[in-house]
Amino acid sequence: MARRVARSNAAATKIGQTERLALSLALDYDCGVVNCEREGFRMSEEIVEGAPQTARYATGALFGVSAVTVWATWIAVTRLGVTTTLSVYDLTMLRFGAAGVLLFPVVLRKGLALERLGPLRLFILVCSAGAPYVLVAASGLERAPVAHAGALLPGSMPLFVALLSWLLTKERFASGRLVGYALIAIGGATIAGPGAFSMGETQIGHILLLSAAFTWAGYAIVLRASGLDSLHAAALVSTGSLILYGPVYFAFHGLHGMDAPLRDIVIQTLFQGVMVSIVALFLFGKGIEILGASAGAAFSALVPPMAALIAIPILGEIPSLVEQIALLCVSIGVYLASGGKTPSLRILRRG
Repeated sequence: MARRVARSNAAATKIGQTERLALSLALDYDCGVVNCEREGFRMSEEIVEGAPQTARYATGALFGVSAVTVWATWIAVTRLGVTTTLSVYDLTMLRFGAAGVLLFPVVLRKGLALERLGPLRLFILVCSAGAPYVLVAASGLERAPVAHAGALLPGSMPLFVALLSWLLTKERFASGRLVGYALIAIGGATIAGPGAFSMGETQIGHILLLSAAFTWAGYAIVLRASGLDSLHAAALVSTGSLILYGPVYFAFHGLHGMDAPLRDIVIQTLFQGVMVSIVALFLFGKGIEILGASAGAAFSALVPPMAALIAIPILGEIPSLVEQIALLCVSIGVYLASGGKTPSLRILRRG
């Protein structure tokens, strides 16, 4: 009897141990499943969160690159226009005739911003980015190739803005920006330096392009000080240029002053007055809105080399090796001068 009881207790103990082991295994398995599910949920969350961020960056980059593509194409298309069927004066009238009419409702809605600008600065804003700027820039493009214009016009703008800022406000610049300005100067000198004192057509074009860049720098200084949004500023420039330049153009050229084919007039009107003055501005603004202001540095740095590339199929202008190096130098300089971030090198130490 005692043996039967002992056997019975041993069996019960064994069964209890087996049940406990099974329960422990079941709990471990359940926890593993839960942990796997949790880890999988976390991983899926990261993927879901990462996908919109990647899509957001791609969307912002698409807007920014589209804007600078329009601006780079403007250089080649303007040179094509002023060296074929249209004069500098015609092209300027087409640009501000279209943009001034289209953006006039913005001026009606937002006003002249005299409380922020005052009459003098409003006049400087209109002249430094309006008809006088386009007249000088287009005259330079009539004489100098696109590769030179890419380096000397959009390329040198940050340098002149910095110069005016230093002269007017004693602004100081970080070392990265100073390196950028130096690279812009080196690239510009490489383009304009050879034959600078010969005063041929190309050299006159260089002077006009640099003068246009300096003129535009005045616009940048006034715009930054006023705090106006870019669309309002573009509307003031376009409508102001139409009001000031339109009567002068028609007084000298009349209502039938353009002898160019209708096709050329339509293309230049759409590109100059709509794509450059309105569409590119919207695209660039959306890109900055999505990616942040510092991304503008990367985008604007693309304009000089992109303009040279676009000029190859449109104008058949192929930059030399020296010009290509100068454009690369200017592009890096524009990126740094505009506040672009540089990669930081970190030394990893193993303890």
